[in-house]
Amino acid sequence: MPDLDPRDTWREECGVFAARTSRPTDLATLAQLGLFALQHRGQESAGITVSNGREVRTHRGMGLVAQVFDEAGISRVRASDLTGVLGHVRYSTTGSSRIENAQPVTLRCSKGMLALAHNGNIVNARPLRDRLMAGGFTFQTSGDTEVMANLIASHADVDTVEATVRAMGEVEGGFTVGLLDEQRVLGLRDRHGVRPLLLGRIEDHTWIIASEPAAIEVAGGEVVRDVNPGELVVLEERGPRSVQALQPTPAPCSFEYIYFARADSRLDGTDVHAARVRMGEQLWREAPVEADVVIGVPESGLAAAIGYSRASRIPYDIGLLKSPYAGRTFIQPTQALREEKVRLKLAATSAVAGKRVVLVDDSIVRGTTSAKIVQILREAGATQVHFRVSSPPLKFPCHYGIDIDSRKHLIAADHSVEEVRRQIGADSLHHLSEAGLRAAIGARTGLCLACFNGEYPAGEPAEADKLALERR
Repeated sequence: MPDLDPRDTWREECGVFAARTSRPTDLATLAQLGLFALQHRGQESAGITVSNGREVRTHRGMGLVAQVFDEAGISRVRASDLTGVLGHVRYSTTGSSRIENAQPVTLRCSKGMLALAHNGNIVNARPLRDRLMAGGFTFQTSGDTEVMANLIASHADVDTVEATVRAMGEVEGGFTVGLLDEQRVLGLRDRHGVRPLLLGRIEDHTWIIASEPAAIEVAGGEVVRDVNPGELVVLEERGPRSVQALQPTPAPCSFEYIYFARADSRLDGTDVHAARVRMGEQLWREAPVEADVVIGVPESGLAAAIGYSRASRIPYDIGLLKSPYAGRTFIQPTQALREEKVRLKLAATSAVAGKRVVLVDDSIVRGTTSAKIVQILREAGATQVHFRVSSPPLKFPCHYGIDIDSRKHLIAADHSVEEVRRQIGADSLHHLSEAGLRAAIGARTGLCLACFNGEYPAGEPAEADKLALERR
């Protein structure tokens, strides 16, 4: 699912990186490296908070990590005596895209300075926020991250760890959180484990929590394990300790495996690239077709296309080229120019000329981009285009950190597969079944499939609107 029409794609979520060290370490640079590895999870803003055990400093800015943390930016948080660091890259799924909502969010309370960053959504943020405001708490942002921070601060009679445990029992939704105070770093995962979080280390002196393995590895560390659903990991000077704060009922997000996570990630025991290849193999078993070549939509459809080719023994080839220069900042003032961005970003190769083509992608959102891709292939000489999708039809919004909040944005919500096929102009169309997706991921626990079947394991918000908190 390439980023072509901005209304025709799932938008990424956020990425969290945090570390605690017991010896002099350039933690600011570690966080910078970790955020580079998580850049795919959010491109709107970036921030780093550091602690030296006595004071907390933060630098945040709008834009990519390289823009926010150039030499001047990283110098604002770099020091030789740091003990803790918390970093974040954001794509807004609650609250608008502005500097006030950039993370980490910081506040001063009875526990000293707290900094908090998170990935996902708290679905009961509004009633919690109303309760906190009635109790005298003020809010500087319109995001749900500050709700969690103030909720922890509201438990003034206990330390940060116990206050966080209490807060975990009050919030609902799918999220992971990194938290830093003057002495320690905390990482937590909701009871369902909807969003990923991992624990890593550099030798025996620096411990890391991060949204994906690559962020740990690029910082020179090794992955130790996944943080468990409902678990709170506390990184202190003597090392990590674990608190199982909530009874786990695992339901990790299936779209992490389909699209969001980096292909080199291993999440909750599942190799992401291998799972995507298996999705393509399962697609062939569910929807075989006579064809001459299999191609994938770059980059998200390539692994499943390889799997379809292997299972079918139909040759795989590079049928679409993606320009690296038609980026997200390209402005499309009219619908016609928005549609032409597809041609700017994707071009067909001679591999499809005179061929019956199997085109593999990870999903169809609105369908406008898919229709344009099919048209590009036909104009390049494809005699047939058989569309195969490595996920079930997207019919419901995500409330756990992906910016599709309404069914009106999803073509499959009120159109049959056959109707969608006609709209995108394909000769045939087939989506991977839910059973096939489960088998391909091979999850040892449950999965969140809410965007396919409307069954939300971590609850639903009373008002599905990312800007709801801006009206209070």
